[in-house]
Amino acid sequence: MSGSSGALGGSGLPLPFPQPRAAWLGAAAALALAALLGAAVWRWAGRRAGRVRLQRVGTVSGLFVYPVKSCRGVAVQRAEVTALGLRSGEMRDRFWLVIKEDGHMVTARQEPQLVLVSVNCENGYLTLNAPEMKELRVPVKLSRKNPVHDCRLFGLDIQGRDCGDEAAQWITTFFNTQSYRLVHFEPDMMPRKSRDLFTTFRTTDKVAYPDCSPILILSEASLEDLNSKMEKKVKIQHFRPNILIRGCSAFEEDSWNKIQIGSVEMKGTMACPRCILTTVDPETGIMDRKEPLETLKSYRLCDPSERQLYKSHPLFGWYYGIDKIGTLQVGDPVYKIVR
Repeated sequence: MSGSSGALGGSGLPLPFPQPRAAWLGAAAALALAALLGAAVWRWAGRRAGRVRLQRVGTVSGLFVYPVKSCRGVAVQRAEVTALGLRSGEMRDRFWLVIKEDGHMVTARQEPQLVLVSVNCENGYLTLNAPEMKELRVPVKLSRKNPVHDCRLFGLDIQGRDCGDEAAQWITTFFNTQSYRLVHFEPDMMPRKSRDLFTTFRTTDKVAYPDCSPILILSEASLEDLNSKMEKKVKIQHFRPNILIRGCSAFEEDSWNKIQIGSVEMKGTMACPRCILTTVDPETGIMDRKEPLETLKSYRLCDPSERQLYKSHPLFGWYYGIDKIGTLQVGDPVYKIVR
């Protein structure tokens, strides 16, 4: 009985320790519980004061860095999110670029076999491997004597330091079409402003050589939904996201205005308008110019009111800008920030 007193329990048997000690332990437990409740109330009050609430919406199931634009990505377990996108060790997302002699970018849209080039970056070197090619090793820190090129990406200018004649010869030999060069974006160079490409981005959203956004997020459920409509299934490699999410419904990532993963906070900016690059088979480097683009067009076109922004491109995945840099890893919960 909760109101009984004395040295006997409710069964009439002696308590296992003297009452003063029991009272002391009870008081200590009560204080500990009060402290925990106080901390919880403080966190709740802090969130409440800022009108912020975190709602779990999924889990990170994959992280991908693409050091050389259009080449194969590298799956990593942990990554740092910088203002310009993912970084893992010496790998930076799309910090290397293949260009023509006149500085215009070259992607798998022009050279589909770029997707067959595998990339790694460690011990101070970027390494490239491709079928029937000897491994190429390029220093991450290039000589200041190497020339800086004025490059052109989607109508915007950006610099890149030349990676040398050996790299240029390797790439030119692999494609056997025309002369190409490899350039590297260095931290002291001026990034491109995403807003100059799409007004949905903020003035703080900047990129090196990605198309327009520092982060692209896609969910496993969205890929499964697409594949349920496909005769020949496609892989996540067709779509080249930075962050893959599981545990949410198909296309739910489109609706997350602001999210938190690990110590990182991101703001959704716009859907990813898909192009012919998605029709390049990542295993063969062959472009069929049809699928999965045609299937996506059958049910993922934009609302007519947004046609000026997206035109006739189907939408698949969502672009995010960076609000707070930090680190994240596979297995991290994904929270929607609710205000």
